Amino acid sequence: MESVLHHLFEHNNWANKKMIELCAHLPDVQLDADPRSSTKGSIRETLLHLVRAQQGYLSLLTFPVEKRTSSSMAFGDLAEAARVSGAGLLAMLEREPSEFLSQRLHTSDGYLVEPWVVLIQAINHAAEHREQISSMLSDLGIEPPNLDGWSYGESEGALTPVDL
Repeated sequence: MESVLHHLFEHNNWANKKMIELCAHLPDVQLDADPRSSTKGSIRETLLHLVRAQQGYLSLLTFPVEKRTSSSMAFGDLAEAARVSGAGLLAMLEREPSEFLSQRLHTSDGYLVEPWVVLIQAINHAAEHREQISSMLSDLGIEPPNLDGWSYGESEGALTPVDL
């Protein structure tokens, strides 16, 4: 049986994919529009940040400091980068927990952090930015995708109506 943690990261990947798919079809004027809310950055900037951060969390969880790299990414590469880093996080979760949860990680900015903190941050960070993007889409008159747990459960057949 898959763990709840595995399902949380599957949902995260599903939600990122749906948001990226919707936004990939927006014209530049909408992708780069200044947000009307307190959100910092455009839809394009926020999506790029979200995916780069996910790549960074995976790198933090799987590589020592000296082997971590960061690279620039084109907007057209978002879907593949999100897919690859999301799959990497899921693959990591499939390993024995003692393999990746047993020792603190050294961050590139001089901290030691428990791996579970990074996992929580990966989920929360993505959810916060997807919500900001949803707000920006609404301000532009675009219906954002429904990315909540109920919608994901329904899409996976884990939430079905009962015939009474």
